Amino acid sequence: MGLLSNRVDRGSLKPGDHIYSWRAAYTYAHHGVYIGDNKVIHFTRRGQEVGTGTVLDLLLVSSGPNRGHVPCPTCISPADGHGVVISCLDCFLAGGVLYRFEYAVNPALFLAKARGGTCTLAASDPDDDVVHRAKYLLENGFGCYNVFKNNCEDFAIYCKTGLLVVDQSTMGQSGQAVSIIGGPLAAVLSTPLRLVTTNVYGMAVTAVGVYCASRYAADIGMRRDVVKMPVEDLTARLATGLLQVISPSLPVPPLQPSPVS
Repeated sequence: MGLLSNRVDRGSLKPGDHIYSWRAAYTYAHHGVYIGDNKVIHFTRRGQEVGTGTVLDLLLVSSGPNRGHVPCPTCISPADGHGVVISCLDCFLAGGVLYRFEYAVNPALFLAKARGGTCTLAASDPDDDVVHRAKYLLENGFGCYNVFKNNCEDFAIYCKTGLLVVDQSTMGQSGQAVSIIGGPLAAVLSTPLRLVTTNVYGMAVTAVGVYCASRYAADIGMRRDVVKMPVEDLTARLATGLLQVISPSLPVPPLQPSPVS
């Protein structure tokens, strides 16, 4: 991989890699976990997405194949399901280019890669743990797909790190979601400068600074509203609805057994 590009060739892949491919003319990327044997486990919409209610719903089509791509017979999924699927690498890429997400990057490299959804400051767990989480979620699901709170990148990052944002009222781990919001946010926050200066370059520099600061602070490796959650606990809490009421500042309490009637 180069300094600013995460593009890789297939021969360099190993089980546990977090990979992605751009969709919709580089508007958004679809992410997954490579588990070996030319197979990828990834989180898709599958009719369960909670939309944004804006024009973004027409643009953010990362979990759908590129136009013109016909899935191979072995990768055609049933109409129902929980959204976590396994596909061959070709069907995952859907005609796109293969990229590998980077972990434990230094701050300078993180900021140099200005586009979110390509790297993180957080460290990855061992590959065996990553593959175990992905396979477990393939059987048990990852909740309801949401563009900003629980998307394909959130899924892959959880598989790699075991870190989860437990407050469902906030944004998830996804760096590309932060980028989508961070750009307009930077523009809004830099607007007051118009009152004191007409220097377009100064306002542009300020907007870039605000954008970079927001990306850095929201990265999963810097956030304090996350917990390390075993995958077995995650799926149990999703099933019981307990995930939404846990305070990230407190230890995760054990699940209580159901009363015997």
